[in-house]
Amino acid sequence: MSARPGRFDPAQVLGEAVELQRRGQLREAEKIYSRLLKALPDHFDALNLLGGIKLQQGRMGEAQRLFAAAVKANPQSAHAWCNLGQSLHALKRVQEGLECLDRACAFAPSDMSILNQHANVLMSLDRWADAIAEFQKVLEHMPQHVQARLNSGVARAALGLAEPAIADFDAVLALAPDHPGAHYNRGVVLLKLARYGEADAAYERALASAPGHVAAWVNRGKTLMQLRRPDEAIACYDKAIAISNDINAHYNKALALLTLGDYRSGFEEYELRWRRIGMPPQPSRGRALLWLGEYPLAHKTILLHAEQGLGDTIQFARYAPLIAGTGARVVLEVQPELKLLLARLDGVTTVVARGEHPPAFDVHCPLGSLPLALRTEPSTVPAQIPYLSADEAQVTRWSERLGTLPRPRIAIVWSGNPDHDNDRNRSIALARLAPLFDVPACFMSVQRDLRGEDVRTLAAEKRVTHVGGDLADFADTAAVLALCDLVIAVDTSVVHLAGAMGRPVWVLVPFAPDWRWGLDGEATPWYPTVRLFRQTSLDDWDNVIARVRDELRRLVASV
Repeated sequence: MSARPGRFDPAQVLGEAVELQRRGQLREAEKIYSRLLKALPDHFDALNLLGGIKLQQGRMGEAQRLFAAAVKANPQSAHAWCNLGQSLHALKRVQEGLECLDRACAFAPSDMSILNQHANVLMSLDRWADAIAEFQKVLEHMPQHVQARLNSGVARAALGLAEPAIADFDAVLALAPDHPGAHYNRGVVLLKLARYGEADAAYERALASAPGHVAAWVNRGKTLMQLRRPDEAIACYDKAIAISNDINAHYNKALALLTLGDYRSGFEEYELRWRRIGMPPQPSRGRALLWLGEYPLAHKTILLHAEQGLGDTIQFARYAPLIAGTGARVVLEVQPELKLLLARLDGVTTVVARGEHPPAFDVHCPLGSLPLALRTEPSTVPAQIPYLSADEAQVTRWSERLGTLPRPRIAIVWSGNPDHDNDRNRSIALARLAPLFDVPACFMSVQRDLRGEDVRTLAAEKRVTHVGGDLADFADTAAVLALCDLVIAVDTSVVHLAGAMGRPVWVLVPFAPDWRWGLDGEATPWYPTVRLFRQTSLDDWDNVIARVRDELRRLVASV
């Protein structure tokens, strides 16, 4: 400090530190603030400004403590309350941060920078509409505030307001053409809208400005998969893995490899799925070891447990009889809807529903890990079909209701779980199947969950008999399928059930297929009785349905 010996001038010392901070010499400024605080521990400006340096350095805990001391020294300072709120927000103490920013706004209601920070915290609490209102107020006063405009778009996207969100991102890009965040978030919205070509271009622009943007590499890979460019998608995932060993990149790379038929590498990568964002938590298996095929299981009890969708459970349950054939005792844990159906699976000693207590077991394996454990390749997929069957008593009961219906009987399913990542592409509206109903056959809806427009279509469609609402579980569904001559369905769990039962199944496959259907051809090694009708371009269901209709006419004519 340059003050004369024997005289201490806090204002002069503070000025020196502020000038150093302004010039970016943060370490030197930090030293002077610290000396000043040693002499005057409650010096408000030193506390607040040193807290700002800690915030810039990412030392959030120290910043929060300094800002807390600053507001104690001057509880009327709006900016100190704002700074404290920001630091608490960064420490994930979001509600406390909001309360501090509430006080800051009360002290300075016209300060748009404080209001902008308040809106940012509202976003963290998923209070999207409130955040948008505040961002709009900021933008009324500061129309070129890039961050407020960007975050307004993010909040609008979270509410499903796609076009207004894109308009916000475009406004950011008008001010800052290379802004990676605007290009990235624009890509996120376009990906959800299935505007894949535009999304790919947006991610490419984001990565040109920020080549280390891991999420942009991952999302570009997902976009390229929708465009049926899996090799390029894998290259994107590899970039994300090289930058940060990103788990979502590993997972999506696994799906791409499996789609290409590289089961060895694909299932190895697939083992990282447990760590990806959004994966449901798995219950503890106590001291039982995870088994991935490392040693024989003769005389041991293994718990095979469902992990994801109903279709996955049905598909991979085929491995249970193989493992039982090695001398192991097999306990199967599945979703409640599948318990009765899978109780009929050969080789399984006990079937329990998820949430029930299984009998004691020595080792465990998730069903989705069995292809890796048994070293499955496309040429060695176990397809001892049928491996599932309907209960005769249930078939008899359903026959009393359906047995008088004319043949051929065609079971139909047109939509799956609306929460599925790819629901937009794999599910369709019932009305799109209308051309099929001109074929002289008996159509039977086994669709369990109906969406709003489908309810109205089904009520008006006299050529379809709806039984889906009366299906208690998949044992009921199996009995109905046993009474049908053909199943026509989009890619849902009913396809897996019909395939596992050896029933004839025609599957309507989107342009970018699920990995298990591969990229080309009408057949799949997983289910010999399945025939695949693929889209040849994005969202072109009309041509798919026309081909199905023509094939159905030929089938009916031959009966």
